[in-house]
Amino acid sequence: MRRLDGDRRGWLRGAPAPRWVRALPLLLVAGICAATLTSPDPLDIGFLLGAIPPLAVLSYGPVATAFLGAAVIAMLNVPAFQLDRPGRTDVLTVSFVALLSVFVAFVSRRRDVQLDTERTIAEAAQNALVPPVPQRVGPVACAGLYRAAQRGTLVGGDFFDVRTSAHGVRAVLGDVQGHGLAAIATVAALLGAFREAVLDQPDLEKVAARLDRRLVADSARVAHAELFATAVLLEFTPGADTVRVVVCGHPPPVLLRDGTATEVDLVPWTPLGLGLPEGAPLAAHVLPLRPGDRLFLASDGVSEARDTAGVFYPLLDRLPALAAGADPATTADRVWADVRGYCPDIRDDVTMLVLAPGRRADR
Repeated sequence: MRRLDGDRRGWLRGAPAPRWVRALPLLLVAGICAATLTSPDPLDIGFLLGAIPPLAVLSYGPVATAFLGAAVIAMLNVPAFQLDRPGRTDVLTVSFVALLSVFVAFVSRRRDVQLDTERTIAEAAQNALVPPVPQRVGPVACAGLYRAAQRGTLVGGDFFDVRTSAHGVRAVLGDVQGHGLAAIATVAALLGAFREAVLDQPDLEKVAARLDRRLVADSARVAHAELFATAVLLEFTPGADTVRVVVCGHPPPVLLRDGTATEVDLVPWTPLGLGLPEGAPLAAHVLPLRPGDRLFLASDGVSEARDTAGVFYPLLDRLPALAAGADPATTADRVWADVRGYCPDIRDDVTMLVLAPGRRADR
């Protein structure tokens, strides 16, 4: 599974500085040296040297910043550079700026180390909450893709998981109310309930009821919580020739078959958290599978993405071509790239799960 957050982190948001930023102070030093050494007359450009230490802070640590600051002060005092005889005040000013830049670089480097440590811990915690989906679970090849809406997070309001059980491979993809850090607690509760129900419950309908009960219980503890989530649950038979589907207020899965993409036609249940009884009369939809069939599940971050004219992303029209000749992981990557090109400003969590059922011998 790819959690797509790093592709949005520019160097102004914590990513390493690009090469041109790192080269900028060195290029400025080289340019001033070349200009002064080749000019027959003294040049009044010494003030440019004062910009070099602050520029070094953007991409270098305190040692490199101190070295560049010392080089700047030396250039001001070496007659060969012909800097139009800078005064004592100029030298003191540049020296103060250089010392201040070294201090800022020292503080910035310590802060960066602390932030990197905290980010590593956060990534470990979030990976423990929503671990990557294996490439294959039993007879089902899997690929998941996640892009959190809130910058700097790896988990938001969407969730998915694929687990094996005595009744076959079971999968879930859902979307809780809200997104970002506020939704993580609800995601954790639902995933925990799903993983337990997969092992305990013999019917997919009862797995959905267990998730619903989890949200109802959590809402009861907080006044006016109104927790709810949409979800789609699947259960593949051990031979992967049939899948049972339960949809709780979520867009239905898309069946990729013979170069076409069609939504599975079924009767949806109400969203989770609205008090669905465990003995609900609705039954799971049973879908026979053929060799080569694939199922594509996505959050509404895909289906509700809009272009600049406000037109929704045409998933069913584009999916067959994007999935042609591709494995599940490549299919998810192609759809994500296409969605980004269609809707440059995506503000919702985007989650995809591609499942390719087939016997183990098909690998």
